[in-house]
Amino acid sequence: MLQLKPSSTTPLVAQIVDGVRTLIADGELRPGTKLPSIRQFAQVHGVSVFTVVEAYDRLVAVGLLVSRPHSGFFVKRRQVGGADAGGIERVAGADFDAKWYLSRIFEHRHLNMKVGCGWLPGDWLFEDGLRKALRAMAAEEGELGGYGDPKGFRPLRQLICESMVERQVQVWPEHVLLTQGSSQGLDLALRRLVRAGDPVLVDDPGYSNLLFSLRYQGAQLLGVPRLPRGYDLVTLERLIIEHKPKVFFTQPRLHSPTGSVAPLAHLHRVLQLAEAHDLIIVENDIYADLDPEPRPSLASLDELHRVITVGSYSKTISPNLRVGYLMAHPDMVEDLAQLKMVSGLTSSELGERLTHGALTEGRWRKHLKSLRERLAAAHELTAGRLVDLGFELFSEPKAGMFLWARHPALPDTVALSNQAAEQDIMLGPGHLFTCDLTPNNPWLRFNVAFSLEDRLYSFLREQLKR
Repeated sequence: MLQLKPSSTTPLVAQIVDGVRTLIADGELRPGTKLPSIRQFAQVHGVSVFTVVEAYDRLVAVGLLVSRPHSGFFVKRRQVGGADAGGIERVAGADFDAKWYLSRIFEHRHLNMKVGCGWLPGDWLFEDGLRKALRAMAAEEGELGGYGDPKGFRPLRQLICESMVERQVQVWPEHVLLTQGSSQGLDLALRRLVRAGDPVLVDDPGYSNLLFSLRYQGAQLLGVPRLPRGYDLVTLERLIIEHKPKVFFTQPRLHSPTGSVAPLAHLHRVLQLAEAHDLIIVENDIYADLDPEPRPSLASLDELHRVITVGSYSKTISPNLRVGYLMAHPDMVEDLAQLKMVSGLTSSELGERLTHGALTEGRWRKHLKSLRERLAAAHELTAGRLVDLGFELFSEPKAGMFLWARHPALPDTVALSNQAAEQDIMLGPGHLFTCDLTPNNPWLRFNVAFSLEDRLYSFLREQLKR
């Protein structure tokens, strides 16, 4: 029987993880045993649902539990080594699981070579335009105090509408809600549409931060396999019929982590299924500005009838601004604006005004053209060097930020990531981007902008010699 001690200096999550680990090692929890549901465990032990979610996620990540949609959590195996199962924990003093990745990756003092991260180097961004906008705003006379519009700085919302014309999306400011980065946009959609226990469709592999948030919400993740050219449409339709989900969170364009792009025919089919089964689609389109091709999106095809689209300027201007946006039907925007006010009142009008200034500064289009060309060159170099080492590439988008790759001689990407961390290199092991967090995933996410140094390939070459 697991005994928790709320007064202990050991965090409750760690107590649960260590307790379950001990019960498995002692044979009290045998392979195949079903654990109490998250809510049952929380009620019995007097802890929060979020604490249990995090503990169960860690146990899945270290290979002790397996999550089965619609069924629950089960003991996967009894093997527990003296150095922590799967070798996942205690890398540089922290757990190399989803929580570790989410927190440590933002600490600039740690692991300086961020091959697995999700943003661009500072000197790739629009720093000159941002500085010019900052000087211009400082010279203006006007109010800098007070709260902004709950929906965001209207001139920026109007500018977004004008920019969407090129993407064949006809919108007005009433369709646009400014957010604190795309993460808040996804979070608002999640809180509006998902309740604990709901089945939710997601890309698999998929956007790690979103998957983490959905687990905290208590959603049942239904992974739609991502293919080099779009979706596994057969599996998508089967999951819809069997589980009757109401929401599909997806990233058709320059997908994270694979970099793949869903073709037009797949987008049409997804919308057909959504219409037939009353499904809302949340389209994560944060890499649209990095795409050199003028391709259609779910938003442009659906005209925001049942699609909510999330975008961001973090990948092109600066992540420090924390300015993103969400586009949806005006009724949905009203609901989401209310949620935004409940959780944080308004977003920062200063950041939104700076963003507007940078976008209208005059060199924005030139910056995007240069950035796309720079990324294309980084893709070519990174892909070539990985292939030369024997890596298999999932796809070759030649645009965006990511390559998804694996090597037959490096199947344990968790162990590989541990070794890399000791040499100040952060990799993106594949299990962090999957629905079940099972650690035996051979794939790695490479951010091409951070994969240009010889030191990365020297490290990989040394690992291949072992």
